Amino acid sequence: MPEDRTAGAIDAGVAASQAGAAAAAVRPRTPRERARAQTVADIVRLGREHLALHGAAALSLRAVARDLGVVSSAVYRYVESREELLTLLLIDAYNDLGDAVDAAVGAVPEDDFGGRFAALGGAVRGWALREPSRYALLFGSPVPGYQAPAERTTGPGTRVITALIGILDGAFRAGRLAEAGRQGPAVAAGLAGDLAKIRAEFGLTVPDDLLARGVLAWTALFGAVSFEVFGQYGAGTFTAPEELFGHHLAVLADVAGLPAAGTAP
Repeated sequence: MPEDRTAGAIDAGVAASQAGAAAAAVRPRTPRERARAQTVADIVRLGREHLALHGAAALSLRAVARDLGVVSSAVYRYVESREELLTLLLIDAYNDLGDAVDAAVGAVPEDDFGGRFAALGGAVRGWALREPSRYALLFGSPVPGYQAPAERTTGPGTRVITALIGILDGAFRAGRLAEAGRQGPAVAAGLAGDLAKIRAEFGLTVPDDLLARGVLAWTALFGAVSFEVFGQYGAGTFTAPEELFGHHLAVLADVAGLPAAGTAP
């Protein structure tokens, strides 16, 4: 159920440490813990509704408390500030998007690297069109005065790029990521250093040129989604936006060196 997933995501987001979260996972919750988790999930659910109606900048814990049917002081026992609610909404949205991407990619055969990239892109677009206010929270204008805590949001926030990196590196290891005849501009020393750090962090084998192309595919994918979600193309410019996006994905797959979707090894 969606609220079960929300409660789980919130528990992970508010856990004091990974060890504490692991310990909590192996023992049954007490009635008090279950009630608290449900209340926090209800607060996040109402926060999502307020986000859709009023936007992130106008998010108010007092308004959430009113809709929850409690005084504002009671809400602060569960969510200590508006900034904390924004953090919980970020974690919730990142994980929801990550779940959608993982499910779509997982439904495609592991050796169909082009198909898995197309599934990833389609899942991002589909989620963004279903959840425009949550997409805007993640990838739109920053909320004035709010700084997301990296130690809590980096993991959920990098799930999509981690999935994309996995596709690219898997294709390269399988000899299916095109390199011959595709050499691009020389990779400058500073960029090469950054790419080396990424390779070491994720245990990748993809060389500089193809890894840089993968970064381009990642940023261009989200750029195309953002243009559609935020209405940047203008009304009526493209009457078949899904076809336009499909064309974009095919071009980006080619840029990244991936084989066409459905191509057998």
